[in-house]
Amino acid sequence: MTLEEAQKTVDQWITTVGVRYFNELTNTALLMEEVGEVARIMARRYGEQSEKESDKNKDLGDELADVLWLVICLANQTGVNLTESFEKNLDKKNIRDATRHLNNPKLQE
Repeated sequence: MTLEEAQKTVDQWITTVGVRYFNELTNTALLMEEVGEVARIMARRYGEQSEKESDKNKDLGDELADVLWLVICLANQTGVNLTESFEKNLDKKNIRDATRHLNNPKLQE
């Protein structure tokens, strides 16, 4: 599925099953909540915190998909074409960071 297809799929789901989009501020708050759930998994499963028994069955992929869903909702609501924006962002990174990381001694370890 392309980003364009994902944006259309989310929009179709929201306008049929979901009835309507939550407002942009609500979706931003929900996005922060979902990012927090990803952070909790990362800190406990891959970081130094111990993982609680209740967290061991949490699906990182599902939580990342929740984040993506809300990013797509916000893009749809604000008229952002994620394909175009991602391509522009990649171009920016290729120009700005062409040698930055290659020359970073911290990454040579």
